[in-house]
Amino acid sequence: MDYKQAITETLKTTKKGLDRTTLQSRLRIEDQTAFTAFMKDLNALEAAWIIYHEPSDRYILAEYAGLIKGVLKLNAKGFGFVENETQSIYVNQNHIHDALQDDTVMARMWQNFDESQECEIIHVLEHAVTTIVGTVKMNERGTYFLPDVYMHDRKIKITNYEDFKLVNDSKVLVHIDSYSNVLKASILKVLGHKYDPGIDILSVLLAHNIEPEFPKAVMDEVQKIPDRVMEADFKGRRDLRDQIIITIDGADSRDLDDAVSVEKIKDGYRLGVHIADVSYYVCEGSAVNAEAFERATSVYVVDRVVPMLPHSLSNGICSLNPKVDRLTISCIMDINKSGEVFNYEIFPSVIRTTERMTYRDVNGILAGDEKLVKKYSHILPLCMNMEILSKGIRKRRHQLGAIDFDTREAKILVNEKGKPTDVVVMERGEAERIIEDFMIAANECVARHVKWLDTPSIYRVHEEPDAKKIRDFAQIAAVMGHPFKGKAQSVYPKQIQEFLEEAKDSEDYPVLSTYMLRSMQKARYDASCLGHFGLGLQEYTHFTSPIRRYPDLIVHRMLRKYCFDHESDAVRMRRDEEWIIDAAIHCSKQERVAIETERDVDDMKKAEYMEQFIGKCYDGVISSVMRFGMFVELDNTVEGLIHISNMTDDYYEYDEVGRALIARRSKKRYVMGQKVRVKVLDASRFKKQVDFILMERGKSHEKNGKTVSGTASGRNAGRMSKQGKGYREKGSDTKNGRKKTGQRRKR
Repeated sequence: MDYKQAITETLKTTKKGLDRTTLQSRLRIEDQTAFTAFMKDLNALEAAWIIYHEPSDRYILAEYAGLIKGVLKLNAKGFGFVENETQSIYVNQNHIHDALQDDTVMARMWQNFDESQECEIIHVLEHAVTTIVGTVKMNERGTYFLPDVYMHDRKIKITNYEDFKLVNDSKVLVHIDSYSNVLKASILKVLGHKYDPGIDILSVLLAHNIEPEFPKAVMDEVQKIPDRVMEADFKGRRDLRDQIIITIDGADSRDLDDAVSVEKIKDGYRLGVHIADVSYYVCEGSAVNAEAFERATSVYVVDRVVPMLPHSLSNGICSLNPKVDRLTISCIMDINKSGEVFNYEIFPSVIRTTERMTYRDVNGILAGDEKLVKKYSHILPLCMNMEILSKGIRKRRHQLGAIDFDTREAKILVNEKGKPTDVVVMERGEAERIIEDFMIAANECVARHVKWLDTPSIYRVHEEPDAKKIRDFAQIAAVMGHPFKGKAQSVYPKQIQEFLEEAKDSEDYPVLSTYMLRSMQKARYDASCLGHFGLGLQEYTHFTSPIRRYPDLIVHRMLRKYCFDHESDAVRMRRDEEWIIDAAIHCSKQERVAIETERDVDDMKKAEYMEQFIGKCYDGVISSVMRFGMFVELDNTVEGLIHISNMTDDYYEYDEVGRALIARRSKKRYVMGQKVRVKVLDASRFKKQVDFILMERGKSHEKNGKTVSGTASGRNAGRMSKQGKGYREKGSDTKNGRKKTGQRRKR
């Protein structure tokens, strides 16, 4: 008999807990067999920290004992927070003990006299950091290891230096073997020399546990997958090879996972969104599938991609390459002039794309470029129909309250050695918007389809923003002269949309848009259809990129099982539903890891780019104000810190209400959105940071030539500046959340 539920239900009846004898008596456990099963389940619940065995020998539910489970987030100053879905509890550095950043921990919580809450970590359930990337340093005093990330003063002892041929500044990957007060670790492999081309990005990838290479078992399995479509593969598929279907991507894209077709019909237009049928090749139970699940997403960093699937799949048989047969899942939608879908079909298909188009060329066709119009005359009607249809779809979404934050995205250009040569801003042209409109329409249609069929699936959800964050934003906006009219407790997408549109022509718009975006919840995956606040949609999923996102592959697989093959096994369906709950959590987590990795690489490369401009002066905009100083964003999206210790013309105090730094004597104010002139004081690719000082009336606010470092986050968009002069590059490689190079848009 399973006593776990009975034990927990009994312990729910008392917040003081019960000793083992009393608990045994209440459950009426009398014979030896029942006692053995009871003790096994009691110990299992204790091991899982669902119940807590107090020193007084009483068992109590963990929550009644003041215990919380969460993830440890550490601050550079030493303290941290234990965070879970419902709370974030402060933990003093003396109460962190042996836990590390992002560890899953159990902590004991208490309330202070001022009603604030604190906790102490009592057990590490799971260590997040198992490997560390760092540099081996050698000098007359010996050999030591410097980790790339700050380890909060934890000492690291390497136990196997002698097993490798090392030189000073060798970059290595080490594995943590023991998590005692002094971390004991062993070198797994030597990555190269600190200054070798590409080692910097490889180090960041491995620091986030992103492995560029695939296991041998995966590569062996991939070799058995055909590199071309066979006629036997057409069974059960609708043949669309005679239709005009095109792909539209960035010029350097290789994983082409979506294609589109549009034709005029009586009541509007027929839109076809044809997505690579990755689920046909990546099957449950295979090594390829297991590895794809673990990765969950492709990672795009400046000059390379770490794919979710091996290149022979992502760039080969799964990619919708031009003028060859490819297996797809098609979503065909009949859409009226108001942008509403009034009829649709979703089915397996086979296509042969007519052309492999780029955003640049389609934008040129739509702009009337004579050479391009002549070259692509055979798809000109398709392009014209696409433009008309997308405007109707966009208008409908606008009426529903879809929010367009219009954040500009940077692209870092590098040479063959990986050295950054420029930072440019990518613009979204009409072609980019068209594809985004079509992909969102397909994602909504598929989500609605599986929701109303009530089949297992995964959804892309974006919940309502937290009321406190909206209140904070409203306060910031009011200080900047842009009052927000919505109510924090019940804000609607339409209110945010209208606010941003009113501020569109203001110089403050980039800052307002960025801060509003930061006030939103993070989009994530879920087994339930909870809607997408930012898009103003009740149903939404990710269906359109199965080559680079595992959730899309899940959607395809569930469509195949329950819609195409019409499986009706209740046990299997329930098993899939339970598995998807865990898969959604895993995929959301891996997505966040990918985003953090991409940002770290961008920060590093932007800082490296700015190293050549130390001493140069630029115009920038204050993007945020903190107690310790303010961040200034240049036109090239690089962000650097002006530390308050370097603002020496006066004594500055932080005004929390106004989010401003105010000079005590002169009353000079520095607020978000304000234009300032700065000089690049320092930049370091290794620290991933850029530091500025203010320039005013020919003088700099610098103190003894010293600086306190800040992060070159580059996470807010702007226009490119080359030594103070505006420079813009046309064209964009973003596509419905796809990032080919540079940043990637998240829906």
